Order: sequence, then structure tokens, then C-alpha cells
Amino acid sequence: MSRARAGVVAALVGSAVCLPAGCTGTTPARNTGATTSVVSTAAVTGSAAQLEQQYEQVVRTVLPSVVQITTDRGEGSGVVYDDRGHIVTNAHVVAGASTFHVTPASGGKARTGRLVGIFTPDDLAVVRVDGASFRPASFGDSGRLQVGQVVMAMGSPLGLSGSVTNGIVSGTGRTVSSEQQDAFPGATISSAIQTSAAINPGNSGGALVTLSGQVVGVPTLIAATARGQAAQGIGFAIPSNTVKNIAPQLIQSGKVTSSGRAALGVSVTTVIEESSAEPAGVGVVHVAKGSGADKAGIQEGDVIIAINGTHTPTQADLAKILAGMRPGDTVRITLLRNGRKRTVDVRLGELPSA
Repeated sequence: MSRARAGVVAALVGSAVCLPAGCTGTTPARNTGATTSVVSTAAVTGSAAQLEQQYEQVVRTVLPSVVQITTDRGEGSGVVYDDRGHIVTNAHVVAGASTFHVTPASGGKARTGRLVGIFTPDDLAVVRVDGASFRPASFGDSGRLQVGQVVMAMGSPLGLSGSVTNGIVSGTGRTVSSEQQDAFPGATISSAIQTSAAINPGNSGGALVTLSGQVVGVPTLIAATARGQAAQGIGFAIPSNTVKNIAPQLIQSGKVTSSGRAALGVSVTTVIEESSAEPAGVGVVHVAKGSGADKAGIQEGDVIIAINGTHTPTQADLAKILAGMRPGDTVRITLLRNGRKRTVDVRLGELPSA
């Protein structure tokens, strides 16, 4: 979201908004001689006060570890990973960018950063600010999350740095895909966390946090309706366990050598049926030598139409199925070759760094 757009949002927030039930503006009230009533406020006590204090404590603890990332391509968020200035963010926040400026969400001077590494299949990247003294976040175990658990999303939605929203864990173990966005080719995220905490453009790469102050996810996607409009209260985050696997590899070597993600060993494209103009399968355009697909006899020009009996009309469908598999799994591939249907068993390999 550009700075200009963020400014428009801020202006709207500062204006009076009129609704059918009435409007409260900024015009000074006139003394009409009428009797005015005194409105008293109730003190927050008991468990409500404890919950409020817990929210405040989490914000004080975690927000200093959240940053705003501004590039020559746009804006997003990030989470400080260690005390050496490494910051985790989404790959789509930094893809194709050449300049990186990092500003603490809790306030402070912008610092120049550099891209350490990027892994597009999991939509993760690491940026480093040399000599930074940012406070590292504590990354928890996303595998222990429970549906209904209270979480908070921290980041810079619409350019509003240091924003915090709250909600619950609405679901776990989701498989969700994002579309191509400029230099970012899109990704399929497995084991994604679904949350009702409000997530907006600019939240990408920020922190999804439990009330114990543990970062359990990196917000990355917003669900959309059939008309392409953002769906309210349906957002998704990359699980912290994925972050804890990928980020150290990027920090150490700038690439991922052990992704934990299954791969067929082919490059593919969606095939469109001429008569119906509908997706009809996934065409193989390249087979990696020595891969599971190569050993099973899959050839360039084959059209994959199903895996383990589940149809794969598009690349996205194929990616979603593979996201639920693990390297070493054996799958049955149904394909078309010269118009004839065949089935082959493929032992899946591991997705290399991209």
C-alpha cells in the first residue's frame, strides 16, 4: 500500500463519519441552557481487567520486535528473528525490490537493510540490518495451537506502523495459495493458520502472537470472495514451525537445502481444453534428471490429470495436493500421453531452493 493511500486512510479516520442514527463532528457545542447529564464510566475490574492488562503486556513485549519494511516496490512488515539484525518477512513483500528500509513498529529511525535470502514456495524471506539492536521475538510452537485460542496480529496495515488487532485461531492445517504478484510467482502454504484477527495489506510479514507473547505465525494472505473482494475475518498466517525451519537456512547460506516439501521433479503449465476453454490438466514442460518423475518414466508433453485419484486441472490444484505430501511418499499419477490414459507410481523427492 503506497504512502499516498495510507494518508487517505488516516484522513478518513480523522474525519467525522455520519450514520443514519446520527453524527458526531468537531463543531464546539453551544450552551442552550438545557440541563446536561453527566455520563459516568465504569471501571474495568475482575477478569476483564486482567485480560486487558494481558493484552497491554503482550503489546509492550512483542511490538518492539515488529518492524515496517519499505522497499522501492511497496510496504510490508517483518519480525526480528535474532540479535544479529535478521528479520523475517514474506517473500512477496521483498520480491523484485532493490532497496530496503526498516523502521521499528514501536517508533524510531529507519535503517537500511539488505536481502539475505528468499524462499518463494513458503513465501518467506530474510532481510538483515547490519549493526541493528532490535529486540528478537520469541517464536513459539505453532503445532500446539488450538482452535478458539486468542491471538493478536501486529504489523503495518495500510502503512499504519505498529497497528495491533485481535481475534482467535479459526482453523489450523489449512492449505492456501496466493496468486502471482509482480515479481512474486505465488505460493502454496501448507499447515496455514486461519485467524479472525483483522489482516490488511501491509500486515504481510508481521507477527501473529498468542497471549503468552509467542509469535506463532506470519500473516500472509487474506481470503477473497468470488468477486475478488477481501473477505472479512478470514486471514491466514504461515506457521512459526515453518519459519523456524526455513529462516535459519536462509541466514546461514542464503538458500534452502532442506525444505521438507515434496516435489515431483517436473516443471508444468496448466493446459486449457480448446473446446470448452476450461483447465484440463497440468502439462509437463520439463523433467528433472534423476527425479522421481524421471525414474517413473514421466515425459515432456505428458498431461497430469490426477494424483491419488484427486483431479489436478490446474497448477494450483497440483501444488495444493503436493503441499500435503512429504518427501519419500509414493503417489499414483494419472496422466495422458498422446491421448491415452496411463498411471505411474512416483516416489516424491524434496523441493529444492527456488
